[in-house]
Amino acid sequence: MIVGVVSDTHGLLRPEVLPHLAECRHIIHAGDVGDPAILEQLAKFGQVHAVRGNVDKGEWTSALPEMVWVSLAEKNICVIHDLKQLDLNPKAAGLAVVVSGHTHKPLQEIRDGVLFLNPGSIGPRRFSLPISMAKLYLDKNKIEVEFVELD
Repeated sequence: MIVGVVSDTHGLLRPEVLPHLAECRHIIHAGDVGDPAILEQLAKFGQVHAVRGNVDKGEWTSALPEMVWVSLAEKNICVIHDLKQLDLNPKAAGLAVVVSGHTHKPLQEIRDGVLFLNPGSIGPRRFSLPISMAKLYLDKNKIEVEFVELD
């Protein structure tokens, strides 16, 4: 299973992202969506699992939780915008992956057997950070990450 992982669109879904989502049946958006039209566009590719970020304001955001749990390919995944807001022990909770955004900085790190993934940002450039997303390749025996830089 291939899962598209994006974050921090801030109302901008770059057209060059779309071909990378074509093979994804699930899309994770780790917050700071910026515009509900972004989620509608992403839903054309697969089921969207999105959370509310700190810039997501207004009535439309009431449908977005601050944290969501998803089980894909027998892997438990927690999605939260700001990793500093995570108030649980991921390993003890049975998580395989924690996806976050907020920093706009791509990150892949294993902590205590749990993958922590920040895809970076596909929205407006912040400082000198890359424009990036990630793909999660999941099956019951493995988890692999591919970063896609769009610069």
